[in-house]
Amino acid sequence: MEIKRPNTTCKCILLTGFTLCMLLVSNPTSAIDIHADPEVMMENGTSGILRCTFRSNEVVSTATTVTWSFQSNQPDNQFFKAPYVIFYFSNGKGFHGQAEFKDRVQFVGDINKRDASIQLSSAQFSDNGTYLCDVKNPPDVQGTQARTELRVVLRESLPQSNTPIIVGAVCGALFVLVLIAVAACFVMRMLHNRHDYEGCTSLESVSSQAPQPRKKVESSREGSRSTSPSGPLQGPVIYAQLDHSGSKNSFHKMEPVVYADIRKN
Repeated sequence: MEIKRPNTTCKCILLTGFTLCMLLVSNPTSAIDIHADPEVMMENGTSGILRCTFRSNEVVSTATTVTWSFQSNQPDNQFFKAPYVIFYFSNGKGFHGQAEFKDRVQFVGDINKRDASIQLSSAQFSDNGTYLCDVKNPPDVQGTQARTELRVVLRESLPQSNTPIIVGAVCGALFVLVLIAVAACFVMRMLHNRHDYEGCTSLESVSSQAPQPRKKVESSREGSRSTSPSGPLQGPVIYAQLDHSGSKNSFHKMEPVVYADIRKN
């Protein structure tokens, strides 16, 4: 009698299919990413914002919660041993934790925009320490809290901004460029006008000097006319001298007399 062995191949296929079905049906919990400013500096007695944002694959709903905690870095402070909740946000409402922060902490974020920031008013030197931001967006509940180090300092200790100096330098450079452009346009216009004026004077001088040769020619012609008669040039002129002696043949006798009239130009 032969013993039938189970088909191991069929079992592996069935096990793999069952595992895939479980993975498709189940909704595994994903992590939530929380981000905050590493360090914030505030002047003593002023207000500042502690920013906190998060990213989640799930839709934000009323079940989303925000928790802010504080741990002091001063050994003589009551919040030095462990983080203490100073603000809690849930279902669209905010709740204050410790009395020291009750009237000085305000929620200024927008959960729908994934912003969980708060504002701290009337900053004090005792507020120096670490602020922790924790956000839960079920089913995204696993995530690392974001940490922000707050430093409350005097006004003289704040880093000076170079923005006014940069803006002033840029404005001054633009003003100088405008002046240079205006001066260049003025100089070019003056040179252009001077060139036009010189052209006019040269034309006038040419027009005034052009008739002078004519005058010389005319004067020479007038001189020549004054020295010579105005009539046309003539050659030798022959005059006839008549004989008035009374003889019969005297009428027919003519002695030609030739007068040479030579006129030079």
